[in-house]
Amino acid sequence: MGVSIDDFLAMVTSLPEVTQHEGPEWTGIKVRGKGFGYLWERTATVGLKATIEEQIALVAERPDVFEKQYTSGRFGWVVVHLDRVDPEELRELVTEAWCLTAPKRLVDALESAR
Repeated sequence: MGVSIDDFLAMVTSLPEVTQHEGPEWTGIKVRGKGFGYLWERTATVGLKATIEEQIALVAERPDVFEKQYTSGRFGWVVVHLDRVDPEELRELVTEAWCLTAPKRLVDALESAR
């Protein structure tokens, strides 16, 4: 159980057109210039874009792994503790965050490649 920072970065960069942007205390993860994730190496946590319903469910089910970060419009961002999350679950959450952000044509291309 748990995911290293390097494994998390490998997950996000395996998705099409992902870029990383260094901030003062975090790394922003973007697709086509739009953010869908953040990494805080100091705390080994990531913030991921999700639906509000998914955010609520994750935090309610496992508050030791997930925390509410904030909501913005129809999205709820969730903090994930990398040392406590199942790798496959994190891969699903990363992919979903990317799909919520990427242009439809990229999402369709990814889904047809699977």
